[in-house]
Formats: sequence, structure tokens, C-alpha cells
Amino acid sequence: MNTVLKRKWYNYPYMKINSMFFILSSVMVMTLADCTLLHGAEGVSDYTGEHILYLITPFGKAEYDDHGVVDLEGRKVNLTTFVTKAFMFEDSERIYSDPESLLPYRIERTISRLWGKEYITEEYDQEKYTVTFKKFKSDKLVSEQISKASGPIHNAILLPFDLRTRTDLAIGWRFTARVPEEFQLELVSIDELTVPAGKFEAYHFKSTPDKFEIWINKNDPRVPLKIQGKGFFDYTLLMKTHSLPGNKGLPE
Repeated sequence: MNTVLKRKWYNYPYMKINSMFFILSSVMVMTLADCTLLHGAEGVSDYTGEHILYLITPFGKAEYDDHGVVDLEGRKVNLTTFVTKAFMFEDSERIYSDPESLLPYRIERTISRLWGKEYITEEYDQEKYTVTFKKFKSDKLVSEQISKASGPIHNAILLPFDLRTRTDLAIGWRFTARVPEEFQLELVSIDELTVPAGKFEAYHFKSTPDKFEIWINKNDPRVPLKIQGKGFFDYTLLMKTHSLPGNKGLPE
């Protein structure tokens, strides 16, 4: 597996800034195990226009934006952007996904560093369970790799936003996910959590193996409040601000 394939929430610092700092991204495969995927959980069902600002420790920030449904080569898809900025580094991602399942069809990344830029595309075949990674420099293809999974492939950035659609959450709830390595994600507790945006009651999910943890607001809107990755370098994303059209965002 090359370095492009290894990008995940929990590999965040290892992949994106050589010997510096790396932000989460890339591929996460999700199989729904024994539970049903339910969208439009209590309250908010349309997140078009949602904007979230995260602070990153040890340093940096990331901004998430839901642009709603757009056209991608004749297919109606949802467009999400995720932009990460750290010390002399920026990673801008455009994620085109299914509006219902959030399964990705295409991801376009532009990575800017002090010494130049590179462009990466990820093309997903959700019927054959494959993803094709292509890396370009100065419009020249420099590497290509195809990875195959045993089930539908989910995007790592969108995973917490998928979790918030569940209506059957209870302590002990879990499902099997693939990245394409297999792991279990379990709801282990409901915590009182403080982030820069304030204090919240949050669903707390942990992975097995112990690679990452996710906290999601228990009440509406179900916003991912904190994501913590564990690896060669640990990282944490903490929500600072959230807005949603129609005054449906978190209170200031």
C-alpha cells in the first residue's frame, strides 16, 4: 500500500505534510453490518449550506462546507469541500458523494506546500468496490494505484456526518468498517464534552483497533464536535463554530 492509500482520519498527521503535520482525509470503507442506514434523523434533514470551523492540535485549522446537490457528468451528487491549513501547507478537497448514502464517487485534492503543488484524484466504483488513486504534478501523472475492498467504500471525512443520521444509537451500538483494513466502530458512552464552541452532550465512538475516536452532538443539529486520531503523531480536531441556514445551527 502506498502513501496515497494510507490517508485516513486516524493517520492524519503521518500523510499530508512530510515530517511536519498531516490532516485527515481519504478513503474509509463502511459496511453497515446489522444496522439500517437511516437519513434525516430527528430534526435537521437537510444540511445544505452547513459550515463548520475546526481547530487542529497541535496546530492548524480545517473548514467543512456542504454545498448541496450538483451535477457530476450527468449524475446528481452532493458536493462537500474540506480545506485544511497549517504551517505553510494547504489541502483543499472537493468530495462528490451520493446525496443519500454519502458514498463517494470522486474526490479532487489540491495540496499546496512551500516547495510546490500536487493534485490527487480518487475515482470510486461502488459496484466493484474499487478506488483508483492518481497523483499529478504540473499536469503530469506521476503515480496511479487501484485498491479493492470487500464492500462499499466510504470517505473518511464524511464518516462522522454519516453517523449523525442514525436513529438507533444506544451504548454498545456498532458496525464493521473497512479502510480497506477492517475495524469495528462502537458507541461506547455519552459524554459531557467541552470544545471551543461550548459544552455539549455527545455520543462517543471508538474504533477497534484503537486508531481514532469521534464525538457527535447528541442533540440537533448532530454536529461532529471532536475527532481524535492516534498514530505516529496524534492529532485532535475541535469544533469552534457552526452555522446552518434557517437558524438551525448550534447556538452561539
